[in-house]
Amino acid sequence: MLVRVRGPDGMLRINIEKNDTFAELGRLLVPQLPPTVDPNTIAMSPNPQSKDSRILKDVAKVQLGQIGLKHGDVIFISYSHRTEDGVNGSTPSAQNQTAPAANRLNGKPILPTEDAPTDLQLPMSPGKTIKNPWEVVRQSALDDRLDRKDGKIPRGRDRMCKHGPKGMCDFCMPLDPFNPQYLADKKIKYLSFHSHLRKVNSATNKPELGSSFIPPLKEPYFRVKRDCPSGHPQWPEGICTKCQPSAITLQPQPFRMVDHVEFASFELVNTFIDAWRKTGAQRIGYLYGRYAEYTEVPLGVKAIVEAIYEVPQVDEVDGVSLNAWENEAAVNEVAKLCGLEQVGVIFTDLLDAGNGDGSVICKRHADSYYISSLEICFAARLQSQHPKPTKWSDTGRFGSNFVTCVISGDETGQIAISSYQVSNEAMEMVRADLIEPSADPGVMLVREEEEDDGSPSRTRYIPEVFYRKINEYGANVQENAKPAFPVEYLIVTLTHGFPEEAKPLFQTSKFPIENREAIGESQDYGRAATAISTKGGDPLLSLSDFHLLCFIHQMDVLPKEEEALLCKAATTHDINDIQKLFSMPGWQTLETILQVTSKRPYPSKKRPRSSSDERGDRGGRGDRLRAQVNGGASSLSLSSSSSSSLPTSASTTPLSRSGEPLAKRFAAVRLSDQTTNRPDYDRQRFEDI
Repeated sequence: MLVRVRGPDGMLRINIEKNDTFAELGRLLVPQLPPTVDPNTIAMSPNPQSKDSRILKDVAKVQLGQIGLKHGDVIFISYSHRTEDGVNGSTPSAQNQTAPAANRLNGKPILPTEDAPTDLQLPMSPGKTIKNPWEVVRQSALDDRLDRKDGKIPRGRDRMCKHGPKGMCDFCMPLDPFNPQYLADKKIKYLSFHSHLRKVNSATNKPELGSSFIPPLKEPYFRVKRDCPSGHPQWPEGICTKCQPSAITLQPQPFRMVDHVEFASFELVNTFIDAWRKTGAQRIGYLYGRYAEYTEVPLGVKAIVEAIYEVPQVDEVDGVSLNAWENEAAVNEVAKLCGLEQVGVIFTDLLDAGNGDGSVICKRHADSYYISSLEICFAARLQSQHPKPTKWSDTGRFGSNFVTCVISGDETGQIAISSYQVSNEAMEMVRADLIEPSADPGVMLVREEEEDDGSPSRTRYIPEVFYRKINEYGANVQENAKPAFPVEYLIVTLTHGFPEEAKPLFQTSKFPIENREAIGESQDYGRAATAISTKGGDPLLSLSDFHLLCFIHQMDVLPKEEEALLCKAATTHDINDIQKLFSMPGWQTLETILQVTSKRPYPSKKRPRSSSDERGDRGGRGDRLRAQVNGGASSLSLSSSSSSSLPTSASTTPLSRSGEPLAKRFAAVRLSDQTTNRPDYDRQRFEDI
């Protein structure tokens, strides 16, 4: 009889007898499957949803006729592929997914060197959701605290109210945090994340109906879905309407994950800009801080920046090239001990105006751009590396709290800060490799499935991309985003500022900043020994420096307990913790190492001297030294005698090309410069030497 076997790589037809066992079926089936399939993972099921599936090796001795298989029946199979290291995985590698005989939609073959778009972070398809994410996903403490708040905006008694002092009506009842009229009156452009969550949840879940809870948030997904239930070969060999992404219509994101960026002190930003002031080259750094509630916006969140870590980089006048950041995990560990985390990135884009008054050129304005397409792709990659965990999404994550700050010139020529985030759609478009930066910083390019020159390109599925705009007639029309579209559809703007009363977590910035060797600033043991010295200074103030803590951690001298106590003392400024730290053996060992290594004795190198010079100069040198000790009168008289004897000695002593005797007499002249009676000598007489 003929049995049809349908799997992820297509349909197979196998001729087999009804009395044969599943072991015989597997023997005929395995050679027709891709070579990367692990036979031990082959499972069979009578329905496409893989219900009641059984592993093939478990039913190897069962005959086909015993389970009622007839001629023409269909068996659905599933299996896993072997990875390169021999471990079974649920998804084949890119090279295994792309067969040499596969073709694109336009009929052209796919080269073996091409591969599918790679996910930058969390390669998870929408089908792989988390069951009951509100039970397993661990949010931040701030999100849990904001979830417990109702977010209602209280209002006072209105003139239209007709009730008593304890009554309430439509004119004085509290407003929802997403009320559009309130946001317009307060000039709040974007909803906060938790306000957006309240708005979406109220439309998705109706508790009064008694229906089951549905996670209201869902991340966009613009890639081809893996493991399509239709049974066709995976992309790029096959595609259908169930697994291909729908057309994309770009719209400005109405909410933002973070509402405000607050720098702990002005000195923090000023120290970062000093690198540009000294070199004229741009600079980039990572922001370390924490998130807190922002009361100016309903259910708002702000990022408080406490430190800026400057990563290894090559600074140029028109940009920055990043080098490998090898100690990122170590810096993050120090930040965690201080109660901080990575909250964003900051970079400069400054150009001196040449007026001599410190003014800079305004490069970013309404007629040019505010953030370039290249910077948007860079920010999208960083945000994808820092996803936000939330129990309100079926995948356990939604967006990112990572911010991007740009230091550039404003319309008045002053140095100003601008803060941005890219939208969730921009993050997914970068992950799916749908867009790329343009030479025009104000527009973003939509990629093609293959390059124009026919060179090998990455295999990607590019759906239709549209965006809506107001045309010259004032109508809201839809435009095709290919080949390029404005970058304003991919960003949201944030506010920024400084506290009214600065209370920074780290109270000093005297220790040199890392990775500034190119501008003459370097971290060494001598500066570290000076920083931790308790002589003539406040130990709390000297140790409260994030860059010093990272340097001490890099030395790997302190035990974990003492390092945690050091970070606690540097952030809480508790004198008891400092005294406890100073009495520990690890800290005393660190002090000893720094004191020994900071002292660099240089051996004195004596200049070779001839015997005649030593005899002739021994008496004069001793007289000069004694004269300096005895006082001014003796110094004056001795300098006078030395100056009078200088021409005579120069005329009687033969002078060689090395000029060694002459150098001694010039030394005598320099010593006599300390007195008021300066010697006079004939310059022309020694001009030919």
